[in-house]
Amino acid sequence: MVAGIKDAGYPLSRDVEQALLAVERHAFVPGASLAEAYAAAIVVTKRGPGGEVLSCLSAPSIVALQLQQLDVRPGHRVLEIGAGTGYNAALLGHLVGPGGHVTTIDVDADIVDDARRRLAAARVGNVEVVLGDGALGSQGGAQFDRIVATVGAYDIPQSWLSQLAPGGRLVVPLRIRGSITRSIAFERDEAGGWRSADHQLCGFVPLRDGAADDPRRTISLTADETVTLQLHQEHDGNTAWLAEIFDQPRTAAWTGVTFGPMESVEWLYLWLACTEPGGLCRMATAATAVESGQVAPMFNWGAMAVAADDALAYLTWRAAEGARDRRELAEVGIIGHGPGASTLVDQINERISLWEKHFRQSTVTIEIPADRAGSSDPAEGQFFLDRTHNPVAVRWVEA
Repeated sequence: MVAGIKDAGYPLSRDVEQALLAVERHAFVPGASLAEAYAAAIVVTKRGPGGEVLSCLSAPSIVALQLQQLDVRPGHRVLEIGAGTGYNAALLGHLVGPGGHVTTIDVDADIVDDARRRLAAARVGNVEVVLGDGALGSQGGAQFDRIVATVGAYDIPQSWLSQLAPGGRLVVPLRIRGSITRSIAFERDEAGGWRSADHQLCGFVPLRDGAADDPRRTISLTADETVTLQLHQEHDGNTAWLAEIFDQPRTAAWTGVTFGPMESVEWLYLWLACTEPGGLCRMATAATAVESGQVAPMFNWGAMAVAADDALAYLTWRAAEGARDRRELAEVGIIGHGPGASTLVDQINERISLWEKHFRQSTVTIEIPADRAGSSDPAEGQFFLDRTHNPVAVRWVEA
């Protein structure tokens, strides 16, 4: 497992690597086989009535990513939002050592009971599992050196920030817009706000049943449900018309923007999540929908899409001019359907062009402004994303 994490390109400090080797992952998912427990994938531990994932053991690489971002030291007091199986809390307990302490909170009584039992069986004595709404933080009013959310959030509750001790760090998988989430390590800046020390693309089960719920739903774009679209709380309009979207004529455009085999599209995703009012949404496609020519997504799983009031557009690609195939060099394209498809495709194309020309080589910071105020100016690479509790500013610094 550790070798697989490294091979996937995730750096590991000596302390994090030792924790991953010391804590037996399979002990926290007794219903899974050894192969399933140590595979490079999540292990689902609880589903809702509709089959949606309510709780899971995160993939090893994501566990390692957050531990690296958190930078836990011996003696630290750590608050974890989302107890899950108890595995992550056990890793944190190993990192803080006998002089430190971990409090982990979950909203589900059965998850809390199971985590307590597994931690006790593993003889982890410096972790407390608490039943409660993690969005409210610790009800004891304690201060923590580190706070980590292992569930996705659309907003950052003030309780998390106020319960951090001086010099503390918060790691949270923050959903920017649509289906784009980044695990962000926040530290307090000189002005009294918070600034990212690091942020990485990720995906997490969202907060639910509490003060900072982030509900999401999946709708079908085809009668046979071979193409679906994930929507979020900002998509509160009428979406019934999308069920027949692929019956509408197709509009396509090619951007001239290319990606090599080792280049990630994550920064383009983040840019479009900031520029598009509803962000980018995950459009999942079955193989039959691709084989029939109904859709032409970027990846085997599907593509990222923009849902507007009168159109749907998604990203695709083809082999760039002069390239043998897409694996050598791929050009990004946009395919749209619906009455407003031409306008939407042109709009996305213009925004991708702006990113390519001015911001592709930029450094990106994500901040919580001290005055909680700001504005958006795409031409300057600045975006202000309002939230109920703490707004977020995403800044692209032109190279």
